[in-house]
Amino acid sequence: MKIDDYRNRIVDKKLKLYLESFGAVLIEGPKWCGKTWTGRNASKSEFMIADPKGNFNNKSLALINPTLALEGEKPRLIDEWQEVPSMWDAVRGVVDVDIEKGQFILTGSATIDKSTYIHSGTGRISRLRMRPMSLFESGKSDGKVSLHDICYGQTKDLYIGEVELDTILENILVGGWPASINLDFEHGMLIPKEYINSVINEDIYRVDNIKRDGRKIELLLRSLARNEATTVTNKTLKKDIKEKDANDVSVDTIADYLNLFNKLYLIEDIPPFSSSLRSSLRIKQSSKRHFVDPSLPCALLSLSKEKLLTELDFVGFLFESLVERDLFSYADAFNAKLYHYQDYSNNEIDAVIELDDGDWCGFEIKLGAHQIEEAANNLVRINNEIKEKGGKPAKSLCVICGLTNAAYMRPDGVYVVPITSLKD
Repeated sequence: MKIDDYRNRIVDKKLKLYLESFGAVLIEGPKWCGKTWTGRNASKSEFMIADPKGNFNNKSLALINPTLALEGEKPRLIDEWQEVPSMWDAVRGVVDVDIEKGQFILTGSATIDKSTYIHSGTGRISRLRMRPMSLFESGKSDGKVSLHDICYGQTKDLYIGEVELDTILENILVGGWPASINLDFEHGMLIPKEYINSVINEDIYRVDNIKRDGRKIELLLRSLARNEATTVTNKTLKKDIKEKDANDVSVDTIADYLNLFNKLYLIEDIPPFSSSLRSSLRIKQSSKRHFVDPSLPCALLSLSKEKLLTELDFVGFLFESLVERDLFSYADAFNAKLYHYQDYSNNEIDAVIELDDGDWCGFEIKLGAHQIEEAANNLVRINNEIKEKGGKPAKSLCVICGLTNAAYMRPDGVYVVPITSLKD
C-alpha cells in the first residue's frame, strides 16, 4: 500500500531486505516515531488491532481467534500486535507452516513479558528498531556527507554554509517526531510535551497493568532530563531527586521505573565500548543515559529557546543527545553499533562506532566551532594512548559540530562535519 506523501525513512532499505529474507518482520520502537506509516508503506493489507471502530472490534476479533487477523494479501501489517500477545504465536505458526518470505509486518511500541507468548520466533520473525526521525530524514540535514564514508575514509572537503544557533535549538526542542513535520515551531513544541503526558498518565500502566505513583515517575524523568547524556548512576539519580525536587525515591523503585522506560523505548542508553581495543587501559562500564529524543528532556524541564540561551553548557549536552540520536539510526543502516568510551585515566570519547569487521571510529560532538581544535586534539591523544597501551587504533576520527560552515579533513587526519550535513 504505497503511500503518496510518505517520507522515506532510513529503515526502509533494511525492511525490504528483511522481508526478502524472513517470514515476518517486527518493527519496534517508541510510539509516534512512524512505525505504522513505514509498515503501511511496505504492506499490501493491514489489520489495526488498536482501531477503535465498532468498540474495538478488531481487538476483540483477534482475542477470540488471532488467525482470522492474518487473512489478507501479503505482506500484511499487524499494527500494535502487543495488544493481543497471542498474535505472536499465530504469526509464528503461519510462518512455520508456509515458508514463504515477507508474509507479515508487525509493529509495536512496548515490549511485553515473554511468558505471555510461547515461542521466540528466532529464524522466522526478524526485528528492526525504529527511532524518531534523524535530521536527514526530516529534511533538516542536506545529507552531503555520509557517516559510512567517514568511517571508511572516503570523505572529501565541502563548503556547507553558515548554520545558526537558533536552528540548532529548534531542532533540539521540536525533536524528530513525524507529527511535527508540517507544524511551525510553536506548535511543534507541543508534541514532546504531550508525549510525556501520555507516558505518565497512560503508557506506564499499560505495560503490565500495575498502578504506579505518577508523581515519582515524573520526578525520575525530570532527574534523567537534568542528567541527559551523562553516565549518572541510580544512586546519583536518587540524590538528585532529593536535592532538586525535595522528594525521595528508593533505588529499587528507580530501577523498576527505568526498566519500564526501556520497555516503552522511552530511553536508549549508549553502552560502554572496549571490545575491540585489546588495550591494557581500564575501561569504565557505565552506560550513558539518553532519552530517545532530545525534545523529551526539554519538555520535562519546560525549556524554551530563551531559557536555553542562558544555559549554554546544558545545551551542549542536549546537542550531544541530538547527534547521538541520529548516529544510532545512521550507524544501524550499515550494521554498525554505537558506543561511548571512558577510561579510568579520565579519557572520554563522546561516541564510538564499531563496524561489523571490528574496526572502530571515534567521534567528538561539539556545538561551537571554537571547540573543534580541543576536540580533535583529544581524539588524537586518546587514540595514541590506546595504541601505546597495545590497543587497536581507530580507523577514523571525526568531530561532529553544530556551528561549522564546512566539512573538511584537518592536517592531523581528523575529519570535521556539521550535523546539518550528515546522513547514513
